[in-house]
Amino acid sequence: MAIFKEKHYFRVRLDKETDESLWMRCKSCGELVFKRKVREHNNICPHCGEYFFLTARERIESLIDEGSFEDISEPIMADDPLSFKDSKPYTQRIEEAQEETGLADAIIISSATICGVPVVLGVMDFRFIGGSMGAVMGEQICHGMEDAIARRYPFVLVSSSGGARLQEGIFSLLQMAKTSAVRNLLAQERLPYISVMTYPTTAGVLASIASLGDIIIAEKGAMIGFAGRRVIRNTIAEELPSNYQTDAFALEHGLIDRVVNRENLREELGKVLGFFVEAQ
Repeated sequence: MAIFKEKHYFRVRLDKETDESLWMRCKSCGELVFKRKVREHNNICPHCGEYFFLTARERIESLIDEGSFEDISEPIMADDPLSFKDSKPYTQRIEEAQEETGLADAIIISSATICGVPVVLGVMDFRFIGGSMGAVMGEQICHGMEDAIARRYPFVLVSSSGGARLQEGIFSLLQMAKTSAVRNLLAQERLPYISVMTYPTTAGVLASIASLGDIIIAEKGAMIGFAGRRVIRNTIAEELPSNYQTDAFALEHGLIDRVVNRENLREELGKVLGFFVEAQ
């Protein structure tokens, strides 16, 4: 039973995306803002400081050294092993997500440098079926870690995911074990793995690969948790703290090591990577 199939035309470039509209409205403060100004400000509203979602391309561009990007993703895309259909067939959802994002699936794996340090970098894109982890994402993450071992590079993963991909059932849940097993190979090779949690990092991704970093950094404003607040509240029949599943709550309870503002994230990664490089 096939769980993914080869595709060869989704290689990613970091060219500026064309967009005819020049202005956008901040959903937080309601102000009209110039799109170019927002992009120059790390996709942060210049009026109120609200964070806008970053696509995988935008995230990569904000973190890596200019001109260092090389897409090393495997040329594969999701198949439909369960012939799954809800309000529409799974194959249609994949095609619509590919059309919207220009990606084969919800993650890009690249070779690049961050502050001069060569890395293998994985970045999830929440626009693609909620950044969910199916067989393709699991395969791509494992490929990225294996490539990092071959190159003797650190591995950096930026998570933005609603968790395991429902439409692939057990094939999706298996990726939790698969990625965790390959992550252990990085540890055996004494190669650093830096996990970056953004909004949102939840469910099966949080419960596996995202929580296994040697250093775990959360971007300010990240939502970090397994199940939704309402599900937990109804299950345990208790009210939850107001800051539950926030970056501050995760830091206070030892789930992460540091909370970093978006505009400082590249510099912070550079410092952490530099520490490991010197230690080796």
